Amino acid sequence: MKLSVIVIGDELLIGQVTDTNSGMIARKMAPYGWEVCYVQTVGDNAADISRAIESAFEQASVVITTGGLGPTKDDITKSVLCGIFGGRLVHDPMVTENINELARRRNFKMNVLTSAQAMVPSSCRVIQNKVGTAPIMWFERDNRVLVAMPGVPFETETMLAEAVMPMLLKRFPADVCIRHAVFLITGYTESALAEKIAAWEDALPPYLHLAYLPKPGLIRLRLDGIHADAGFITAKVALAADELKALLGKAVLACNDLAPAELLLNECRNKGVSLATAESCTGGNIAHELTLVSGASDVFMGGIVAYDNKVKEAVLGVGAKTLAENGAVSIPVVREMAAGALSATGASLSMSTSGIAGPGGGSDEKPVGTVCICARLNLDNSGTRFVEQFETFRFSGNRERIIDSATRSAIVMALRLLQENNY
Repeated sequence: MKLSVIVIGDELLIGQVTDTNSGMIARKMAPYGWEVCYVQTVGDNAADISRAIESAFEQASVVITTGGLGPTKDDITKSVLCGIFGGRLVHDPMVTENINELARRRNFKMNVLTSAQAMVPSSCRVIQNKVGTAPIMWFERDNRVLVAMPGVPFETETMLAEAVMPMLLKRFPADVCIRHAVFLITGYTESALAEKIAAWEDALPPYLHLAYLPKPGLIRLRLDGIHADAGFITAKVALAADELKALLGKAVLACNDLAPAELLLNECRNKGVSLATAESCTGGNIAHELTLVSGASDVFMGGIVAYDNKVKEAVLGVGAKTLAENGAVSIPVVREMAAGALSATGASLSMSTSGIAGPGGGSDEKPVGTVCICARLNLDNSGTRFVEQFETFRFSGNRERIIDSATRSAIVMALRLLQENNY
């Protein structure tokens, strides 16, 4: 089933805000056999919105719009939809009640502009927004459906999952069965991985498809199978997945779609291991990734951002001689940082980073993108028995990308260390 997406808002066209809604909609709908075949971004202009909707319906019989439903005067989507689907703006008391309840919970006063969001086209079916003030509107005519959704990403994602997707799946039942398998791969570049599995991939039947989704330090492979026979495609995807796992061996970090941080926390929880971080160039980003996961407090003891060498010495116990002889960006330093994090927090597994994120600070010996990472696992309470992994990486990209690459690589290194050692 094909689907068009229109993203509305001047702020998107001038680059003030980045569109994340269209990609999210595509990801959420794909497992159910829906393909986003058309995406267009338009500003808050009635003629442009109208033309975009016309073009979107030329590509698919279902269109989702996001944005343009807010309380300000430039939010004109509802008026445009009245012009397309007929009707006029009318007051919906249920929307007013929903806004009042939201205002009470969030402790804000409803003004004239906010209350105007209760004015909806008479030609639509209203779906109450449980997490925001702008309602979702469902239009249908001549076997074509348009769903107008708010542009706030959290609201869009929540209401897509809770209301819009179930309604679309009921309105347009799938005539095929979709199965998929996901693999998180480390230790390969995208081109090297493609070369490694080229013969296997070339032999895939037409009802199986492999997609590469690379991120710094990690490649996500998604194997999709589509067929009318559920039993047939389930068996074929499982067989192909087993073949791929056997081919790649230990390069397969996980066979699920969880983020590396969540995988690490789960592994720590399962093995009764507590976790700590000691960060220099990543500036607390590893700890941030860990604490984004609900339940991180079960195993994550805390993190130390030792940006200055004095903090490395005073808090983590890194030796002044180690720093003087090797420099802050070195394997000996991150090894001592990892050990210091365990001593300071009482955790049993740690990660440490020290590097040059740029754009300045690099040298011929240690160019921008050089990052040293260490993961250390204490095997007893005394810390005298331990295992560790460490490596010097050369990451590319801007400062943000280098920090992101170092963060993910540190988490993966710690996860690998824990997976490969009994505790």
